[in-house]
Amino acid sequence: MFYNVTSIYVADIMDSNKFPAKSVPANNGDNNDEPYPSLSDFHDYEPNLEFDDSELHQTPDVIAQTADLITMESNGGVSSPICEFTEDNFEEELAEACEESFDSLMFCSTSYPEVGDTPPEKFHEISRYGIVDVKGDDAVGRKIIVVYACKLPPIKEIDHGLLLSYLKYTLESYVKQDYSLVYFHYGLTSKNKPSLGWLVQAYKAFDRNYKKNLKALYLVHPTSFLKIVSQIFRPLISAKFGKKLNYINRLKELNELMPIEKLDIPEDVIEHDKKLGGEVPLSTAVDHVDEPSLPTQQFGVTLPFIRDYYKSVLPPVVKQCVEYLDQPDALETEGLFRRSANAVKVRALKEAANRGEKLVFEDPHEAAVLLKKFLRELKEPLLTYELYDEIVQFQSWNKDEQLRLVSILVMEKLPEDNYKVLKYIINFLSRVMERSDLNKMNAQNLAIVFGPNLVWSELVSMSLAAIGPINMFTQFLLVHQNDIFMI
Repeated sequence: MFYNVTSIYVADIMDSNKFPAKSVPANNGDNNDEPYPSLSDFHDYEPNLEFDDSELHQTPDVIAQTADLITMESNGGVSSPICEFTEDNFEEELAEACEESFDSLMFCSTSYPEVGDTPPEKFHEISRYGIVDVKGDDAVGRKIIVVYACKLPPIKEIDHGLLLSYLKYTLESYVKQDYSLVYFHYGLTSKNKPSLGWLVQAYKAFDRNYKKNLKALYLVHPTSFLKIVSQIFRPLISAKFGKKLNYINRLKELNELMPIEKLDIPEDVIEHDKKLGGEVPLSTAVDHVDEPSLPTQQFGVTLPFIRDYYKSVLPPVVKQCVEYLDQPDALETEGLFRRSANAVKVRALKEAANRGEKLVFEDPHEAAVLLKKFLRELKEPLLTYELYDEIVQFQSWNKDEQLRLVSILVMEKLPEDNYKVLKYIINFLSRVMERSDLNKMNAQNLAIVFGPNLVWSELVSMSLAAIGPINMFTQFLLVHQNDIFMI
């Protein structure tokens, strides 16, 4: 499955920088190597070309191989016998492929169906394996996409062309915003590894958005196989992408970066971690629910707790975030709510809010991330645990009855405090939608961002199966807000 992980994010073919894989995560939002927001976050321009002399220091063979690859790709490519490996010698032959020319590697004779508009109903046989999933947001508001190699079935039991179409169909909604990818490598064996030809097809199938908006790639329990693959593609991977790549040797390391109990880590992976000497943490170090230690606290508590101290149903942090974002310059920011922000600054703003202080924002992304973080860390979701089961059934509701049923759910079943805060936020998001020609945030995009932060289950972790109807419910709220809320 690492083939997909690698191929999605192989950067511009002209950039021949080498990169050192890191054993300690280098891009978790706490450093300034790639500050947020960057110019490319606001505009979909290609980066300015800069002179890079790294290729001058590469061996002539590598330079020649890369040049051949570029020439051949422009001519449509050629076939090559170096495409498939046997189950018994997969890694050995892959290692030898490092010394083969890149024209042989990239243009294999093996072919797969082009990734196209496959009807979603055809994806059931792939989705049932649970190979890929979306698990909410990380500490700085980025969606977490998880890939489990151990869930890949034997090669003969799965249509890899359909798998590739499913991966692209599933992820395309989430890669339009900043996201993190976690790949659990344990369980990839000679029996379930896709062919190298599939890797090439995946490389061609995924476009620039999949690479540009990836902010961190975590490879959990890496083996020599992953290092071999990275060696093959080293001349093709940019230095910028190299900064996003992080090797995670133990689950405890991953827990320091994101709430691993939300990732539904398979038991086999946990047992493997224990055999390696790892200690699986019982609680998370990121996005934990704070115990109210201050009477002014706003994060990790209930709405009534905030109301009792501030004598206002509307939490001050929500009001300050919305008032800042309601300014024309902020409303027109491209990718509003889809970009992440500096984790150190967001943490400082959270601490200031918990002290009851007035917040000072330096850019719209800080306020946007903080608002999502507040909703995500409420002790109970804004749409409450009680309504979760009804909301995830939204797609099964009769279309003629949807407006009436949603109105009843919001107007009659939500506690009064929750209703007023939800109404305030939805009203604000309607103004964001009015500027969608500039900020690119329509109802669908806002629903993808806010849905999982408005409702989640008390008993089960977030999953693709639940996110779909939750997002559709949220989009319905946004589109029909004038009919649902008494405005």
